Amino acid sequence: MSEADQTRLHSEYAVDDHALNGAIIPTFFKYLLPSLLGLLALTSASIVDGIFIGNYVGVTALAAVNLIIPVTTLLFGVALMLIIGGSVRGGKYLGEGSADKASAIFSKTILAVGAYGVVVVALGIAFEEVIFMVLGAGEELFPVMSEYYRIILPFLLAQFFLAGLYYFVRLDGFPDLAAAALAIGALGNVALDYIFIAMLDWGLTGAAFATGLSQLIPLLILMSYFFKPARRLYFNIRQSDWLEILKASYNGASEFVNEVSGAIIAFVFNWMLIQRAGVDGVAAITVVNYLIFLGFMVYYAISDAIQVLVSQNFGAQLPGRISAFLKAAGVNVGVMSALIIVVLLTASEPLIALFVDEEEYVATVALAI
Repeated sequence: MSEADQTRLHSEYAVDDHALNGAIIPTFFKYLLPSLLGLLALTSASIVDGIFIGNYVGVTALAAVNLIIPVTTLLFGVALMLIIGGSVRGGKYLGEGSADKASAIFSKTILAVGAYGVVVVALGIAFEEVIFMVLGAGEELFPVMSEYYRIILPFLLAQFFLAGLYYFVRLDGFPDLAAAALAIGALGNVALDYIFIAMLDWGLTGAAFATGLSQLIPLLILMSYFFKPARRLYFNIRQSDWLEILKASYNGASEFVNEVSGAIIAFVFNWMLIQRAGVDGVAAITVVNYLIFLGFMVYYAISDAIQVLVSQNFGAQLPGRISAFLKAAGVNVGVMSALIIVVLLTASEPLIALFVDEEEYVATVALAI
């Protein structure tokens, strides 16, 4: 950090905040490691879902779940745009020392995400069959998809609130709480998968309930934030200037584009595969997507960490620290990319074998590689 940055920091923002005055590398990893552990735990839970579904329910069920992913990804992308946009603006306000404005955007973001969630869940249930047809599924897959879809869709509302609290809790200096909540939720998901699918043989119904209930567990844990005496953000249902949400969403537009592009790619792949290779082809790409998604979580963790650090230092007008944090993030992206590519290229068949039983293994490997 330059001398000019240090002078400005100590004269204008005399606060004990690691994001603003901590050493660059230790501070970067202070925010990165909890986020990385939490997101990897969340991803591992999704992978365990796939393992249980593939081994206990079958590749048709695995394909049905994958066909639904573009819908949930698209809906979550809009919520993420609101949440990240709001948290970036909230970070700027905290960097400026204005906790009241940060609390206001926090409250408006949570309320907006809740209202959006209620609307899209209602519409998603009302137009279920139309959505399945648009996704390219044949009518023979409708009952299988519906078994999962009707349960998982209402739980999206809990997922939206979970994401909102996750970003703002981290923003307010509690990254360990955020990571712990995701990790405990992931462990709960694994346990519920085993109980509902392996023990009770509930099939896709069990998988949907396991995934949905595992969203409620970390949400309840994150709500303990409201009892933290050191917190700076306060929730108030009475708000004004709702146009600020739209303005803030501009900062989250890149995440929206990222989620939507992923949904479109998944939709196109699914549509082409179901036309050319049938259900087995969709199941094969599902396995590949699980493995690639694990790698993406590493990048998301770096992005989450840098978002908190850059937004607050931007508000505090510390360009030297912003540049240093961006360099640290860039180096970590390069190193992790190399490691992920090596693992996927050298251990592809053993990884695929985790998701399917022996009878379906050969066909799935042939389609996936």
